[in-house]
Amino acid sequence: MKYIKMLSLAAAVSFMFSSCDDMIMEWYKDPNKGEVAMSDLPLPLAEKIERYEVLKNYTDFKLGVGVGLDFYVNNETYRNIVNANFDEVVIGYEMKHGAMVGSNGQINFTKVDAMLAQVQEAGLTMYGHTLVWHQNQNASYLNGLIAPTVLPDAPGANSIDLTGLKDGSFSGWARNNPGDGISVEDGKGLSATAKAVVMKSSASSANAWDLQLATPDITIVPNHTYEVSFFVKSDIAGKGRISFSGLNNNYPWMDWYANGSTTEAFETNSSWQQVVFTLNANDDTFTGASFIMNFDLGYLPGVTYYIDVDNIKVVDKDAAPTIVNLISNGDFEDGTLTGWGGWGNSSTRAVSAQGEGFGDTGYSMVLTNPTAASNYSAQQLYTFSTPLEQDVEYNCTFMVKASTTAALQVEIQGADYNADYYGGITVGTTWTQVQKTLKPTKADRDKFIFDFGETAATFYIDNIVVSKNTPAGARRKAKSVTIIEKTDEEKRALIDGAMTHWIQNMMTHYKDNVKAWDVVNEPMKENGTLRDGDVAEQATDEFYWVKYLGKDFAVKAFKLAREYGNPDNILFINDYNLEYSLQKCDGLIEYVQYIESQGATVDGIGTQMHISITSDTAKISQMFQKLGATAKLIKVSELDIKVNTSSPTLDDYAKQSEMYRFVIESYKKYIPKDKQYGITIWGVSDHPDEHEYWIPDDAPNLWDKEYKRKHAYKGTADGLAGKDVSVDFSGELVY
Repeated sequence: MKYIKMLSLAAAVSFMFSSCDDMIMEWYKDPNKGEVAMSDLPLPLAEKIERYEVLKNYTDFKLGVGVGLDFYVNNETYRNIVNANFDEVVIGYEMKHGAMVGSNGQINFTKVDAMLAQVQEAGLTMYGHTLVWHQNQNASYLNGLIAPTVLPDAPGANSIDLTGLKDGSFSGWARNNPGDGISVEDGKGLSATAKAVVMKSSASSANAWDLQLATPDITIVPNHTYEVSFFVKSDIAGKGRISFSGLNNNYPWMDWYANGSTTEAFETNSSWQQVVFTLNANDDTFTGASFIMNFDLGYLPGVTYYIDVDNIKVVDKDAAPTIVNLISNGDFEDGTLTGWGGWGNSSTRAVSAQGEGFGDTGYSMVLTNPTAASNYSAQQLYTFSTPLEQDVEYNCTFMVKASTTAALQVEIQGADYNADYYGGITVGTTWTQVQKTLKPTKADRDKFIFDFGETAATFYIDNIVVSKNTPAGARRKAKSVTIIEKTDEEKRALIDGAMTHWIQNMMTHYKDNVKAWDVVNEPMKENGTLRDGDVAEQATDEFYWVKYLGKDFAVKAFKLAREYGNPDNILFINDYNLEYSLQKCDGLIEYVQYIESQGATVDGIGTQMHISITSDTAKISQMFQKLGATAKLIKVSELDIKVNTSSPTLDDYAKQSEMYRFVIESYKKYIPKDKQYGITIWGVSDHPDEHEYWIPDDAPNLWDKEYKRKHAYKGTADGLAGKDVSVDFSGELVY
């Protein structure tokens, strides 16, 4: 054995620990005597620790370490410790969905690839951590996939009378050709409570007019333009048109989807889609002062159509506005920020490019906050021509999206910066409508302000309306929207596709370099049941795959990992607190059995073991016994041991060392040797930079804050070796 030089005298003094078999001695040179011979002194603990070899020399199973990517790449001392002591590295965060998936769903491999090259150059392997979890996800992107579709409507009142549909009487409406039935049903519209006209074509239906519903007379104003729109879907592929009474051409081919394509009919499927087109009263389209529309859906037999009642609209686009927007430049269609100004936190403001407004048309206001601070650190302000009235309600609406999930606040401000605040606005990466009721508490509120300094993000804001609520027009918006919720089936398909895209790309990209993976992480509750995603409040990076894919989400994940990876890849399921809640341990084992009953294969189970010096050793033993009986590979996947204080004593460190040794020896005792995948130590040192987000104000690792070996290093090495290695040390040091 080649020994390392002993510590300097000062370092030895500061590093010595108490131990039952080691005396603590003062190191000094007596000026009246010669040098103290090393062979004359008991070997202090600090010397012993320095004389130990690197950790991986004491075991034949895989010894891993959880690392921070930036620490490994940029900190040479940290990297040298990792490279010398371990066989495998696990990246703590940067290999997860939240770190790698962008707002458009694309995966950025750059940082992980760069670190992988360094790891391989050092002769280590990399473990894949982790594919499917509910935390550290790009939840903004995933939620954006299943978010409601928000579509702008033309401003103005609806010219069509829907009363006969809303009450189900069909008063004013004509069921000219009812096919197999025309009715109004609750809960069949765009939302769970919305009404829909349900039209069923007969088995012999072959002509458009074989299933026809006619509207009441719709009065027109000469020289005005009308936008006709409605939402329709069908149980199977369908086809329909709108014909008219009162037009010069009652059977026109139309640009039904405003996509530039003029056709005789529109097509339908099981998803809601908007049909929208315009009629001009200034080009001899109309023959009189009114017209009738016919929904002709008889082209195909045996199709059931659904038309959302509330959104059958004929809007006069040239009608005089019915409300007054107190913000004169709220849609930015002049391409300027006239009336607006802002400041703070090096934030910037601009008008977007053409086509970046709501609905991918026109302009929007772009506010960029470069660094996260406080709400008020970055502000954008508009000054009203006159103050708002005290204790009067005003309706405020606007459309907003951001480059990432972000926080936003609105305030109305008066003299001396006193204000009324309307916060709690969470902004996603897809357009969302925000509605707030403003009620000034003082008569001086003459400023409208966006506070956007809390999140480092770019905000796009459009269609800002502040209007006084009146009995005639309470809560009407200058530009309204239609919100289309996706069905459970659509959400499932979208999230299924997102999981497939993520796992397929990860497994394919790292096929030659990563041979073992945490496929599913932390699926269980403490009581041993499967997480269901029903939580009161989710963090911005939380997304529960199980809510959309059900109990088989893990089955899907393991099948995908097996399909796109190597046949001999080792695939793990992983969870924490298994030593604390034996119910949870049992539940995880049962879930593995379920996954395999559905045709997937789980190679191993990981137990994280974030524990402390006071953890129940009896339960730890019981956990290992349960896991050892599964016939699966078992991995201690994230081992760290807290001392439960920011000011540990020598006794605390001794207990920590003993707990590390106990865990490792228990693993080797209860897990059959051929099922011992290995142990991963979570983190390198107690340096505060490593613990900004994980176990702060403690000392859970094997190296101290100065990257010196701790007492826990000896306990770990002894546990790996299966004996007190230092018993074999001689009294003489070898240099």
